Amino acid sequence: MEDDFIDPRKPRKKTNITNLHHYQVNCFYTVLDMELQEFNGRFNEVNSELLVCRSALSPTASFCEFDKEKLLRLAKFYPEDFSVMECISLKQQLDIYIDNVRGDERFADLKHLGDLSRLMVETKKHLSQPLVYRLLKLSLT
Repeated sequence: MEDDFIDPRKPRKKTNITNLHHYQVNCFYTVLDMELQEFNGRFNEVNSELLVCRSALSPTASFCEFDKEKLLRLAKFYPEDFSVMECISLKQQLDIYIDNVRGDERFADLKHLGDLSRLMVETKKHLSQPLVYRLLKLSLT
């Protein structure tokens, strides 16, 4: 891959790039750009924002994607389900929630939001953090 790239259309002309560079830049990045354009065509800005915010609930890798601000933005997508006062309370519940689940070994190896929802009920955390649980349920539907 470190050999010089030879352009088949002009085999006598030296390109000053390696095969690795050619395949990364000219091939791989082109495919990535096409995939990104297809993704952007399928999801409008609101749906993309919804997916990004929802990812902040992911339990994988000890909740490494947790982001309180994204989750508060996610709650704003559901104005009929969260009042202004509940959004203020949600902010506090999210702080307690993340400390609780990161400190509880039972939550350490979760992979999916459905597993998180089930374990919250089993451990009764859905009662102590009902707004977080409501947000989780809404994101699963």
